Amino acid sequence: QVQLVESGGGLEQPGGSLRLSCAASGRIFGIYSMGWYRQAPGKQRELVATINNNGITKYADSVKGRFTISGDNALNSVYLQMNNLKLEDTAVYYCNLHPILGLRNDYWGQGTQVTVSS
Repeated sequence: QVQLVESGGGLEQPGGSLRLSCAASGRIFGIYSMGWYRQAPGKQRELVATINNNGITKYADSVKGRFTISGDNALNSVYLQMNNLKLEDTAVYYCNLHPILGLRNDYWGQGTQVTVSS
């Protein structure tokens, strides 16, 4: 079993910055990616950014140039540095572990609220 625990959400003004963290624990092995998704009220959950074991990253167009995803060497922790926050970044942010080889299931954190408001 794999557990993901997020931290770092909160309230920030437009143009400000926040940093999210996600720590994975449990039986983690194989090849996988970790990433962040978000869900705003009344909208579907959407991909924000991902990183895999090789350090390859992927971003949603809406956050390119503003958000940066990174991970530790073992990819047991992943971080999301969010700069130049916009009102439309308000959402619950979820950490995800997606198996590519080895593990079988997707794993999700409990979510952390990010609110951007003036």
